[in-house]
Amino acid sequence: MTVLILALGNEKDETAHDIHDQPGLIWAYLDWSSSFLQLQQGVINEFCTFTLYEACVFGKLFVTIYDCPFWDLFEGRNWYSSRNPIAQADIIVIKYSVNNKPAFQEVKHSFIPMIKKLIKQWTVPIIVAAVGARANDDGPSCTCPLCASDKGNCIPSSEGLQIARELGATYLELHSLNDFNAGKYFGGVLEYFIMQCSKQKSSESLKRKKACKSKGLKPPQLGQPVKLPVVKTQNSSYTFELLGLLGSPQFADVSFCAENTGVELAHAHRVVLCSSSWILNALLNVQGVPHVKSSSLKAAQRLLLVKENTLESLDTSANIKNRQVHNPPMQIHVLDPLLSRCLPETLQFIYSGNTKWHMFQNAVREKLVDAKDVKDLLEKVCLLLGIEQQQKTEQTAMMRTTNATSWLGYFFNSPVFHDVVFKVQGVSIPAHRAVLSARCKVMAAMFSGHYAEASSCEVSINAISTDTFLSFLEYLYTDICCPASVLQAMALLICAEMYQVSRLQQICEVYIITCLQSMPSRELASTSLSIINLLKKAQFHNAEQLSSWLLHFISSNYLIFSQKADFLDLTEEDQDFIEKHRWPSRVYMQDLAKFRQQFCVQKSCCAVM
Repeated sequence: MTVLILALGNEKDETAHDIHDQPGLIWAYLDWSSSFLQLQQGVINEFCTFTLYEACVFGKLFVTIYDCPFWDLFEGRNWYSSRNPIAQADIIVIKYSVNNKPAFQEVKHSFIPMIKKLIKQWTVPIIVAAVGARANDDGPSCTCPLCASDKGNCIPSSEGLQIARELGATYLELHSLNDFNAGKYFGGVLEYFIMQCSKQKSSESLKRKKACKSKGLKPPQLGQPVKLPVVKTQNSSYTFELLGLLGSPQFADVSFCAENTGVELAHAHRVVLCSSSWILNALLNVQGVPHVKSSSLKAAQRLLLVKENTLESLDTSANIKNRQVHNPPMQIHVLDPLLSRCLPETLQFIYSGNTKWHMFQNAVREKLVDAKDVKDLLEKVCLLLGIEQQQKTEQTAMMRTTNATSWLGYFFNSPVFHDVVFKVQGVSIPAHRAVLSARCKVMAAMFSGHYAEASSCEVSINAISTDTFLSFLEYLYTDICCPASVLQAMALLICAEMYQVSRLQQICEVYIITCLQSMPSRELASTSLSIINLLKKAQFHNAEQLSSWLLHFISSNYLIFSQKADFLDLTEEDQDFIEKHRWPSRVYMQDLAKFRQQFCVQKSCCAVM
């Protein structure tokens, strides 16, 4: 028989010089009363470390003590994982130092209410131990500021007694951990509770044995259901896909040229350039953007010159039918020689979302060598991208500069720079071929091959709702997916499968699984959502992870789904799988029926006969 004790709190005086040499309260008790069987380190969860003591007391009774000196066991996510150790504890010891008032206030106002919630359902003996001698408690009364502050930091006995009353606990005051009487005094109270717990456990065990012996029947053992499969999601390739646009001139609508020779230096895309900086928006005459300082705009115009004959004044209400699919690119002349030399590296930094500042610095240093030229170029790039002078470190550049993942969303469903319009259920949705082709291979083939969409400014979309297609485009622009319901997530999954965007399909699978896992059994039984129908759609649209998970989910909740009318619509193969993995199993249900029948027969027999 084992008694489990959970000791919470730090009883060491942190103001003392020998804090590392002070023994703990649990150590003092075990050193006085028993011999150690084992002493080791362990973890209750991934955040909180405890010391595990195992000892033998009274000759044959084993005691296991979890000593948790840090109260972060209850903070944040640790609160949920700390339920089991407290729920399994037979005795709880709360200990603190009387000379550490901030720690005591944290215990009183934050952690004691937490323990109250957990012990509301059952009765657990609790000991509140106040450890240490209060500063200036026994000395002469002094009114100097130093002594007065020492007394103010001490916890009086009345506050400890108040906590003990609230918890129905036993309150102890131990003036020293180094004193032999501390282990004896504290150990006497603790061993009293250990003996009471031992007697209670022995009594309960004896009652169970007598009940089983008198009936002569053993109920069948219910095994655990099969673990549900783990669903995996691909890592985002958003930045890598946008960088791929630099390697191909297709759909490029900007041409950077050298000022003196007119030689083309690089090609780019207005939607990506403008997503990186409001200053570039102002240079390209984009309407409706935040105001840019005139000094910053003039400084940028000394670096880049947009040819007026190619500058398109953007009218968002313009009809795309009046425009050509492949317009000649806008010419931007690079006036600065340093920027002209390092233009490929600058564009690569912009297309990465302005987040790889350190790599950009290294690339510029390798090409320019001269430290003065490097500093001059970095300042000019910061000017174009709107980075403040004090924000040129890698960390601040990552946090404060424009991030393409979020800023490309500014051009989502926007007519600015659009070169294609989707017609979905009578609704016109503007888009940009460059972004779509970079993010979706099907659309890349559709816009670049010998298909009608390659030469048309309008593309009709059938069999997909407007909301679903908008959510699909929003993911392509922002790499973010937030379905509003399980049905919308399934519709988006079907759209993702149609356009072969596997990561979006996996995100929808995870969302559906998360929603179903959070539904309690009562809601699962009464919901109008057809899980069987979801399974069929997942199988038809090649959502292998979701279909496998749904089969195991139905098997694990067999008693619920077997009562639904659409359960008979399952294929024979699926029914065989569910019957094989069902929980509870058929054998258990048969054994349970036999047990109930025999139990009822014994109960109906006459006691005299």
